Amino acid sequence: MGQLTGGDPSLLRRINSAVVLRALRTAGSPTLTDLTRLTGLSRPTVEGVVEGLIGTGLVVEAAAEEGARRQGRPARRFRFRAEAGHLLGIEIGSHRVAVLLSGLDGRIIGAGTKEVAETATADERLERVRAAVADLLRRASVPRDSLRAVGVGSPGIVEADGTVRLGTALPGWTGLPLGDRLRRSFRCPVQVENDANAAAVAEHWKGAARDTGDMVFVMAGLSPGAGSLIGGRLHRGFGGAAGEIGALHLLGREATPERLLSTTGEPLHPLDEPAVAEVFAKAKRGDEQAVAAVERFLQRLVHDVAALVLAMDPELVVVGGWAAGLDGVLEPLRRELERYCLRPPRVALSLLGEAAVATGALRLALDHVEEELFAVEKTVTARRR
Repeated sequence: MGQLTGGDPSLLRRINSAVVLRALRTAGSPTLTDLTRLTGLSRPTVEGVVEGLIGTGLVVEAAAEEGARRQGRPARRFRFRAEAGHLLGIEIGSHRVAVLLSGLDGRIIGAGTKEVAETATADERLERVRAAVADLLRRASVPRDSLRAVGVGSPGIVEADGTVRLGTALPGWTGLPLGDRLRRSFRCPVQVENDANAAAVAEHWKGAARDTGDMVFVMAGLSPGAGSLIGGRLHRGFGGAAGEIGALHLLGREATPERLLSTTGEPLHPLDEPAVAEVFAKAKRGDEQAVAAVERFLQRLVHDVAALVLAMDPELVVVGGWAAGLDGVLEPLRRELERYCLRPPRVALSLLGEAAVATGALRLALDHVEEELFAVEKTVTARRR
């Protein structure tokens, strides 16, 4: 926040407002005396800030407790109005779009999904996003103009302005100005993030990585990706391409993942999840070709993850994505990481499952609001300026 000086009263007022608002959000329904104690500010300062926040609609006087009424006039209590605005978290995937809705406290109050064809054009996919959002807002009786921020998780390498620099998983996605396209639909800031990065943020917020700031989330699939936190901060790399472990096979010019998991000699389609699941099902039934294909696939996945673990030394690896739910993925990964890595990390399955990306996208929106309202210096998802 920089060094404060006595010549900047507007900055001081802003900081005081953020301090009081943060205390109100975490303390339930405190009195002015409570807020004075919690913030360390003088009572007149707190009283002035609270009245100003009431004027913005972010704070309201709370109803007095019944017991307090019988004992005479109770002290005034106040609460943060989480319902004063709303946030959206959106996942854009190959087969569906998913949307989460919350108040300003990040508590989810609604969810929705729309199926989409894997061959859909960018325009068709974005239209499904708009339809999913409109349907959710209607069902939740939330007006669109109450949205304060929108977070989006998307496949591909995403630049700071929300442009997808490279996105081979979805048709027409490379070069798509996704952030600009979505900002036309909302009258609020839109934050766009790589889907594996968003999932890593989600697991740190509400999932398997809540107790660690050094973790890797592996989006397990035919072309795996990864998101990571270092020291509690999301690590994107210089150009947003950190964690693209699905490209590691290019170093050795080896077979692509689509060929590794094939039992016919013909590569699988990267988005054909039922075909991939069928290979695993055949392997479980003892089909020799399928067993060999699954072993090749798992060995490649282990090598990809091990390379990232050796470079980053995370405390925890969380495995998510569609392949995480298939039999035989977690134990080989845990066993082989112990073999290859100098300090093997803990390995766990995602606790959020298919909700991880949308949940992380919602956290992006919440971080934006927290920076705006609470004068947070650095959030988990803050980008370098």
